[in-house]
Amino acid sequence: MNLPRQVKAVVFDMDGLLVDTETVVFAAMRQAAGEIGGEMPFQTFQRMVGLPHAASDPILVEHFGKGFDLAAYSASVSRYFRAELAAGIALKAGVVEILDALDALDLPRAIATSSSREAVEQSLGPHGLLDRFGAFITRDVQGRGKPHPEPFLRAAAALCVAPQDCLALEDSHNGVRSASAAEMMTVMVPDMLDPTEEMRTLTVRIARDLHEVRELLEGQRRG
Repeated sequence: MNLPRQVKAVVFDMDGLLVDTETVVFAAMRQAAGEIGGEMPFQTFQRMVGLPHAASDPILVEHFGKGFDLAAYSASVSRYFRAELAAGIALKAGVVEILDALDALDLPRAIATSSSREAVEQSLGPHGLLDRFGAFITRDVQGRGKPHPEPFLRAAAALCVAPQDCLALEDSHNGVRSASAAEMMTVMVPDMLDPTEEMRTLTVRIARDLHEVRELLEGQRRG
C-alpha cells in the first residue's frame, strides 16, 4: 500500500515509538502501587497511554479510590522511573535506520510528545539523537495535548510544512487521534496498545515497526 501523498516531513511521537519508555513507566507504576498496598493492572495503565498528566491523573484517582495521595504516588513513580532512566532506556527497533533514511531523503522531522522537554533530553540525549530533529513540541509548549490536534499542528508549523504533507508516526490511540485530527498521513506502530477498528479507519497503515515505515518512505521516493 502506497502513501496517499508525497511526504514532505515526518512527525514522531517519542514514548513507545522512539524509546521503550512505556514498559519502564508501567513497571514504575506497579512498584509505586505496591508501596501503598495496591495494584496497577495493565488494563488501567493502557487507558493512560498517550495521555497528558491532566487527563491521566483522574484515571489514577478513579482506580485507587478514596484517600489516594496522587502527589505522593506520582513522586514514587518518578523516583523509580528516573532510576531506570539513569541506567539508560533502549531505543525501539529501527530508530537509527529511519533517521538515516530521512537524512538521505532530505526530509525534515520533528517530535510531538506529551512528555516534557527535560524528559526528551533525558531519553534521547544519551543516544545522541537530539540534533537529528528540527523541532520538539513537548508538553511545555502545548496549550492542549493529545488527542487534540494542537501538538501535530505545531510540529508542522515549526517545520514550515502543511500538515497534510506530513507523515505522523504514533503508537498510542490518543496519538493517532491527534495526528489524524491534524489531517496528517498517520501510521500507527503499535507498542502497548493493539490497533482497533477505529485506529484502522484513522490511519493509512498499521506498521509492524519503524523498519517497515522506512521501507515505505524509501519505496515512495523510488516510485
